[in-house]
Amino acid sequence: MMPSLLTVRRGWTTSAKLRQALVNYVAVELNETYKAAGGSIPAPDTVDAAIKKGFLKLDDEIVHQSVQKVLQANNKTAAAQLLAPALSGSCALLSFYDSRSQLLRVACTGDSRAVLGRRLPNGKWTATPLSVDQTGSNPDEAERLRRLHPGEPNVVRNGRVLGGLEPTRAFGDASYKWSREVSEKLRQHFFARSISPILKTPPYVTAEPVITTTKIEPERGDFVVMATDGLWEMLTNEEVVGLVGKWLEHNGHKLNPNSAGVAAAGGSTSHFDAVWSRIFGSRSSTSGLPVEVPPPSTKDSAEGQKTPFRGVRQWSGTDADGPFVVQDSNVATHLVRNALGGRNQEQVSALLTLPAPISRRYRDDLTVQVIFFGNGERTTGEVMVNEEATAPVRAKL
Repeated sequence: MMPSLLTVRRGWTTSAKLRQALVNYVAVELNETYKAAGGSIPAPDTVDAAIKKGFLKLDDEIVHQSVQKVLQANNKTAAAQLLAPALSGSCALLSFYDSRSQLLRVACTGDSRAVLGRRLPNGKWTATPLSVDQTGSNPDEAERLRRLHPGEPNVVRNGRVLGGLEPTRAFGDASYKWSREVSEKLRQHFFARSISPILKTPPYVTAEPVITTTKIEPERGDFVVMATDGLWEMLTNEEVVGLVGKWLEHNGHKLNPNSAGVAAAGGSTSHFDAVWSRIFGSRSSTSGLPVEVPPPSTKDSAEGQKTPFRGVRQWSGTDADGPFVVQDSNVATHLVRNALGGRNQEQVSALLTLPAPISRRYRDDLTVQVIFFGNGERTTGEVMVNEEATAPVRAKL
């Protein structure tokens, strides 16, 4: 069984808390569920319930138990430490693979995304989203919030919760979860944000994940890309899967466990617009990538999936060989490179070196994990650690 966790650092203290604790919280609940099954594969709904329980227990500790500890300590130094994960926020994407049943569960809280790549008989790949972007722009999420908060016309405004927060599900972000009384008490005596005048019936945001279950076919070379929204702002699902397919072709379809893994790029003024306007232009999308692109009618109807809005400006389109390049041994680094400019090394370097907050205008934080389940030829079922990707250093681009 293999858990994999990805968090997005809207607030680094919340993200750090999730990295330290979320897998353990979920593992405790799953352990009880599997023990209760007595050696059999548990019922699907009980596994989903265990994952959700782990998510919600951790968020309760971050958002509500921290308040109780602060009130008991009555100390501003303690309050600053205890409330930091609650006042900031983070999305989370967790996958759980049961090798016995070959079922992959993906639990998503927020707008990170998981996409499955599967090889077709013709050698091309298909891209299947395994999660839904949970934002105020998602019609289902917007309707859910309006249903939970009737009579509040501004519960979703401009695609954001109360006009402020884009994710409709998140850890932390306690100002959208605390009652007015709690927020006011903390603001007066310790630390908290000003209370929104339109906050009436919190909580508006939840950490409860949406869970999907997919049967993995290792013999078909299945892989999953898990990434924060910084990648999906640049590339489509098909481009990402096609780029992994291109990387596999370049490496002779042989999956080197030290070449697959994780990469990250940390993450905005009008002064730079004139410079970038000479670089940004149209791009050739999936041209040259070994991926099947669904018909426009099917592709455009994928509700809940944001389409890239930065990437359409990221390539000049003047290179006869196309915008994408394969030159990295680490497939996650390969995806980050191509999200930021691909063959245009000058642009990749520029986007990585722009300092915050200027960088935010041109790219969001990118964290990418690529998980291979088999190479289509030989499948051992073993979990192999990517030493390069798990080293405590940033990927070199």
